[in-house]
Amino acid sequence: MDATTRCLRLSIRCRIDRLVAHVRTPRNAWIDAGLRALATGGPDAIRVEVLAETLRVTKGGFYWHYASRPAFLAEMLDAWEKAVVDDVITIVESRPAGPRDKLQRLFGLAASVELDVELAVREWGRRDRDVAARLRRIDDRRMAYLRSLFEQFCPDPDDVEARSMLAFTLFIGSNFVAAEHGGRSRAQVLHLAFDRLLSDS
Repeated sequence: MDATTRCLRLSIRCRIDRLVAHVRTPRNAWIDAGLRALATGGPDAIRVEVLAETLRVTKGGFYWHYASRPAFLAEMLDAWEKAVVDDVITIVESRPAGPRDKLQRLFGLAASVELDVELAVREWGRRDRDVAARLRRIDDRRMAYLRSLFEQFCPDPDDVEARSMLAFTLFIGSNFVAAEHGGRSRAQVLHLAFDRLLSDS
């Protein structure tokens, strides 16, 4: 077999490998694997070789979808933002309801958010300016949505801001509190806290 034939066969083999990898590993599978790696090991754990091994495919599948690791990281964060902001708002707004009912639905959805990923993105943002800027935008969007609901029954802008901040802080911060609650479960206490936020007074 001459060199030209070998090169041609190698080229065909590479194209087949990329096509097979594309079929076996849809784009969202790489994203999911990247987010899991981020949650367990931080951004340094998001390595193409490790993701390919996790998915039991070759690296060719990754490069079929993504030109580079930075491009992948950007899309991974795009997917996370969509999941925790756009998709959540879409679900909350999917049924006609008053602002309190929407907030109740929002609080319920907050409990299903993968907190490990949330915390990993926040830790990443402490070391990376671009991630910090993105996180600020995401948090601004979340706060804006909270405000839009609270202001429908709270006439005082200061009250709206305080309730929005307290709701957001409960979502993030309650996971760091190790205290017991006098026989109440954490879920019961959070429910009581959210009830206070939805009250008229």
